Amino acid sequence: MAKFKVIVSDPETGTSKVVELEGTRAAPFIGRKIGEIVDGSIVDLPAHKLQITGGSDKDGVPMRENVHGGGRRKVILSGGTGFNPKREGERRRKTIRGNIITDEIVQINAKIVEKPPQKAPENKAEQQTAPRA
Repeated sequence: MAKFKVIVSDPETGTSKVVELEGTRAAPFIGRKIGEIVDGSIVDLPAHKLQITGGSDKDGVPMRENVHGGGRRKVILSGGTGFNPKREGERRRKTIRGNIITDEIVQINAKIVEKPPQKAPENKAEQQTAPRA
């Protein structure tokens, strides 16, 4: 069975939360692609929407959005996920993983794209200072 470590980031606050999923709780992620929106209740965040931003497998090989499939491939990269060039124009053949989540993935990165609407707290201080007629 699949076992995932899901890192959920909140872009508004800059914080992140790690959730470990195993077995049937991990099943909703299998077959999903990078960029897809999933329900937050999978990772104990009800009424939230999460966008899958990437991940890596057991050996640390990163997933890349523009490589199709779920397996490993050797691709010539000039920058971006999986390769940081040291010189201008440098290209290198690197092993990366496709954009589909399989059971070989260990870590999944996601970010919160939609939160539940917040209820406005009633301000009792304003009500007490208002003049009475």
